[in-house]
Amino acid sequence: MKNRKYIYAAALMACVLASASLTACSSATVPSTITVQSTENSGITVSGEEKVKATPDIAEIRYSVYTQEKDAKSCQTTNAQDVDAVVSLLKGKGIDEKDIKTSNVGLSPIYDWNNGRKITGYEMTTEIVVSSVPIDEAGTIISDSVNAGINSINSVQYQCSNFDELYAEALKNAITAARKKADLMAEAGGKKVVAMTKVQELSSSDQAVAYASNNMKQMAVMEMDSADTGTSLMPGQVEVEAEVSVTFSIE
Repeated sequence: MKNRKYIYAAALMACVLASASLTACSSATVPSTITVQSTENSGITVSGEEKVKATPDIAEIRYSVYTQEKDAKSCQTTNAQDVDAVVSLLKGKGIDEKDIKTSNVGLSPIYDWNNGRKITGYEMTTEIVVSSVPIDEAGTIISDSVNAGINSINSVQYQCSNFDELYAEALKNAITAARKKADLMAEAGGKKVVAMTKVQELSSSDQAVAYASNNMKQMAVMEMDSADTGTSLMPGQVEVEAEVSVTFSIE
């Protein structure tokens, strides 16, 4: 009889606990308040692009010494001698050593493919990059460099020493252009631009570089035929370009 009472008591306790558990689960899965937030964005995003023209005052010259010899050692020695002569010339003209750099150095065999890939000699190329060259001296430097050993002119890149200021001006103008575009679009839709909420720079400083690569091979031939006359460079103007993406709030 006593054991039967314990069994009844245990069964009653289990029922109470089960009921409490169900009540707790029910109240946890059904919140009393549900908040709904709108993700609608009342804004307009436009792009703006502007260019600032300027007259370049410095140049970057890329030219090379190309050498052919019967054996690799002679080829390397001759090439190095010509490169040293050009570098000495540049330093003698007041070009800072930090503005003179050699790159794209390559030595390779010359094959005679008609006779079973037979090596007939070696060729070597060393490119020299000269930076921050005053525009009015660039032509003379190219001519004198040809006399010193340069036999391939790769490119002349015109630059502006005040590039940072020019690019900043172009950025401001690009944002102004974007605002005008946004005003027109908002007005057409019966809205009004309130404020700029986001701006992203899409351009880079590399886009402001102007290259003068007008048939450089032909130019090199001209220089070697008449190096003493000097080279007449006509840099014209460069364009510093900036592009942005701007988001405006509207009402």
